[in-house]
Order: sequence, then structure tokens, then C-alpha cells
Amino acid sequence: MSKFVYSSPRKYVQGMGVIAELGKYVAELGNSAFVVADDIVWGITSTSVTESLNLANISFNKETFNGESSANEIARLTELAKTYKTTTVIGLGGGKTLDTVKAVADELKQPVIIVPTVASTDAPCSALSVIYSDTGVFEKYRFYTKNPDLVLVDTGICVKAPVRLFASGIADGLATYIEAAAVKRSHSKSMVDGAPTVAAMAIAEACEKTLLTWGKSAYEAVSKQLVTPAVEAVVEANTLLSGLGFENAGLAGAHAIHNGFTAISGDIHHLTHGEKVAYGTLTQLILEQRSDEEIAKYIAFYRSIKMPTTLKELHLETASWCDLVKIGNLANSSGDTLRNLDATLSGEDVANAILAVDALSRSL
Repeated sequence: MSKFVYSSPRKYVQGMGVIAELGKYVAELGNSAFVVADDIVWGITSTSVTESLNLANISFNKETFNGESSANEIARLTELAKTYKTTTVIGLGGGKTLDTVKAVADELKQPVIIVPTVASTDAPCSALSVIYSDTGVFEKYRFYTKNPDLVLVDTGICVKAPVRLFASGIADGLATYIEAAAVKRSHSKSMVDGAPTVAAMAIAEACEKTLLTWGKSAYEAVSKQLVTPAVEAVVEANTLLSGLGFENAGLAGAHAIHNGFTAISGDIHHLTHGEKVAYGTLTQLILEQRSDEEIAKYIAFYRSIKMPTTLKELHLETASWCDLVKIGNLANSSGDTLRNLDATLSGEDVANAILAVDALSRSL
């Protein structure tokens, strides 16, 4: 018999201005905090965070995130946290900051509070981190025994980030149901080591429906730094629905191919996580032999929010066949999820599909 597993954060809070309530929610978990953020994020949030924590009588020490979710950065921050003897860990920022903070909290065996300042990935809600080398090459997924204790998303802050990052979150989220359906078909396991639950599949499907229904209007609103009902719905889809969906229903080709891109050097690494996942999603659709009409629908949507659909936009127009096979081989490594799509795929199969996406997109 199959084992079904479902996992989720202890509490999720979203809305414009909710960062002012951070201290109230942190007080449910501890009275002192180790706070991690990069310099840009801290410049945006420091006043609100400090006021909120002080109001709740929570002491804190803040350290700067150095930019890479690597074993060395995790170890550095963990040792600093130990010297402060704090009781909770708070991370503010984007996906790599939050993945690092989850690892630090796991090392310390302390509650972790996640405060995304962009709606650009589905990392905040999950009980895992993506670990890279110090130079940004994908190494592994790190899994935890529990999800974050609190995820707090201030949409008023998120809409002030570049709209490109918001669009990247949409692209990341749009992979959720496509990958979940592949996991379900292949009878593979989710990221929480179980078969996808009915709830997980329903959430993944709701994520896709939300993004295709309101993604474009939300994108246009965020380009003007506006918070609208569509924006709130899409932020929830990018962050909560996608996070619960990918973790509990699983990953397949799109994210494995994204990770495969780290096998080569070049300007592709100036792109965001979601931009690379968008191309990985289209590549998965090619590998699944989806209809031309269906793939064209996704290409048109990606174009409407300025996501890459050609090798030129991915900065891989001059990539050699050898490099494309390297991408495919890394995507197909034993520690990744391409096999949840099809265990018989080769690096050459992935390379051909990457080229086929480009050919189809340029023909439309």
C-alpha cells in the first residue's frame, strides 16, 4: 500500500502591512531572535522589524547574509547564532536567504520564522533547502523534520520589489501542477517521502488556475507597485499554494532542468530562479509530448510576463551541444527529480528538448 504524507507550516500570515505584527507572532515562539537579512533587505525592513520586535519585548541580534545558500554560509551563521544564545531564528529576504536560515534553525534546533520580501519563489513554506556550492552550483536538497513555524508575507513590501521578481514567482509557481501531475502519473514520491495526497494535488491545481486567471493583471498591478485582490491571490499562489503543492505532490523535470543549468558557466546565471524554471517547464512539456496548442498557450503566457522562451533570452544561444548534454546529465543525476518524469531519459534527450523549445517558440 502507498504511504501518503502531507506537511505544512505551523502558521501562514499574508497581507499589506503585516510586518508590523511580526513581534506578536514571534512572541508565540520565543523571546530572543537571531535575524538574518542581506544589506538591501535590511535597509528596507529594519525600521518596521525593529519597532515590531521591541514592542513585543523580543531582543535580537542581526547578521548579514552573504549571498549563497552554501554549507559554508550555513556553518558561519550557525556559529554566530550560538554566540548570541538566541531562541528563535528569523530570515528576511529571497529564496537563498530563507533556505540558509532554515538550515541554521535546523542546526540549532530552534523555531524558524520566514519573512519573504519578494513573491519570487515557493521556498518560504517548505521543509527543505536547496544547497549550492559557494560558487552557485547545485549540490543537493536538504530536508528537515518540520516546516517553518511562521511564514509572514507583507504584500506591501513584496510589490516594491522589481516586477521581474514577481513574474519569476509566477513562473516558478506555474511549474507546480505540471510537475505534480508527472509525479502522480509515474507513481513517484513527493518531497516529503510519500505519494501525493488528494489535498496536495488540489492545491497544485488551484495554484495553476490562480496564476493563469490573474497572473497577467497582477503583474501589471505590481509594475505600478499596487496591491490589488489579484495581487494578493497571486502572492498566495506563488508562496503558499506553490510551496505546499511542490512539497507534498513532488517535483519532476522543470526544477531538475533548472538545476541542470548550473552545470555550465555564462550569463544564464544572471537570470532568476523562476526565469530558468520557466524554460525548464517548457522543456518538460516537450518531453511529455504535450500538444503544440498546449505548449503554445504556456509560451504565450510566459511572454506576457516577460519570461524567457528562447535560448537567446536564456543567454544560451551559443551553447554547444556538449554543454546542453552537461545540463541534461546534471538534471538526470541521482539526487535530482528528473526521474519522477521518466526514468529512461538521457542527457541527450534533455538537450534535444531544450533545443526543441527554442525552435517552437521562435516559430510562433
